[in-house]
Amino acid sequence: MQWDDSSLVRAATGRQTDGPVPVWFMRQAGRSLPEYRAVREGTTMLESCRRPELVAEITLQPVRRHGVDAAIFFSDIMVPLAAAGIDLDIVPGTGPVIAEPIRDLAAVRALPELDPGALGFVTEAVGALTEQLGSVPLIGFAGAPFTLASYLVEGGPSRDHARTKALMAAEPRVWAELCEKLARMSATFLATQAAAGAAAVQLFDSWVGSLAPADYREHVAPHSAAILAQIGREHPGVPRIHFGVGTGELLSDMAAAGADVIGVDWRVPLAEAARRTGGGYAVQGNLDPALLGAPWPVLAERVRRVIRSGAHAPGHIFNLGHGVPPQTDPAVLTRIVELVHAESAQLRAAEQAGAGER
Repeated sequence: MQWDDSSLVRAATGRQTDGPVPVWFMRQAGRSLPEYRAVREGTTMLESCRRPELVAEITLQPVRRHGVDAAIFFSDIMVPLAAAGIDLDIVPGTGPVIAEPIRDLAAVRALPELDPGALGFVTEAVGALTEQLGSVPLIGFAGAPFTLASYLVEGGPSRDHARTKALMAAEPRVWAELCEKLARMSATFLATQAAAGAAAVQLFDSWVGSLAPADYREHVAPHSAAILAQIGREHPGVPRIHFGVGTGELLSDMAAAGADVIGVDWRVPLAEAARRTGGGYAVQGNLDPALLGAPWPVLAERVRRVIRSGAHAPGHIFNLGHGVPPQTDPAVLTRIVELVHAESAQLRAAEQAGAGER
C-alpha cells in the first residue's frame, strides 16, 4: 500500500521510531471550520454524506488548513443504516432520530440488510479522495453495534441508555440478533471504504462507556470483534483503531476485541492505557477537548504531557479525547499540529541520542 510508510500507519503498527508523532483530530472536518459551514449551508447532514464531491471537499478542508497527518472520511455513523433503508433523520441540534424505534424481535427481524451496492457514493468519494490526498492517508470509519443499537432502541440520543441496557439484559436473544445485524452493516461500510483505498479504519463506540465490563464482555465485545476480524481478514494491511468515550475500565477488553490501536479519551493517561492493554498496542489520543479554549501556555503544556505519556506505548497517534467542539478557534488546532510535530521529533531525537551514548 502506498501509505505503509506514512507516519500514521507506521505509528499504528508500532514501526515509527523516529520523526514526529502523527496528528489528526476527531471531527476535524466540521463546524469549527468556516469553510465547512459555508459548503454545508442549505444541505442536510445525510444529503451531504451522499454527495461524493461534497464529501471529498469537506474531508480535505482540515488537511489543507492544519497540515494534519491523516484525513478522516466525512460521513456519519448513521449513514449505513440510512443506506440500508432504515427510516431516520439527523436533526440539527438533536442528532439521529429514528422513526420507528426497535423494541422487540419482530422489529429486529424486519430491519433490512445493507446491500454493498447501495454504497456506490462511498466508493466514489473515497476513490476521489485517495487521488487528491496524495501521500496523506485516509481513515475510514463506522459506528460500533452498541452505539448504533442505542440510537435504534432509544429512538434518538440518550443520557443514560436505559432502554438499551434494559433490552440487553432482559432480552438477550433480541439484543444479539440486533447487534449481529448492525455488525454486518458496519463491517460492510468499513470494508467498502478499505476496498476503495482507506489506509486505516476506526470503529467508533461512542456510548459504550456506559456499560460495566462484564456486560461489555458478554453482550457487546463479540459483535465489535466480528467487525474488526472481518476487516483483518479482508484487508490485512489496514490498521484498525477502536475508540470509545469513558472506556477506562474497558480498555483491555476493547484491545482484546482485535484492534491494532486503542483510542483513549482524556480520563486515562496514555501511559496507563498502555499498561492496561498489556503494552502491545499503539494508542491514540488524548487531549481533553475542553482545553482547546484555555490560554496557549496552559494548552501547550497539556499537549506536551500527552506526548510524553504516549511515548510509553509502542506507537502514538496524537488526537483529542473526543471530537473538536464547534466553538474551537481553528488557529489553535493548527498550532497544536505544529507543536506536536516539533516537540515529539525533538523528544525522539533526544531518546535516540541517549540510546546511542549507552
